Amino acid sequence: MTGEISIDGVFVPTLLVLGVIAMLLTMALSRLLNAFGLYRFVAYRALVDLCLFILLLGLLAWATPSIGFHP
Repeated sequence: MTGEISIDGVFVPTLLVLGVIAMLLTMALSRLLNAFGLYRFVAYRALVDLCLFILLLGLLAWATPSIGFHP
């Protein structure tokens, strides 16, 4: 995936924007999992958070052409 997004005339890589969005979604999902006590079922919380981030980033990268971002 190549391309840039112009934010007030500054070109920002699309993957950087998607990474920031995925990080915010991961933080929200992590708080939700912690609130429901689902982290007690996993051995390594940091690994689960990393996997959630990678899955969300991949999902966002896969969905970008369908929401209007074309490389």
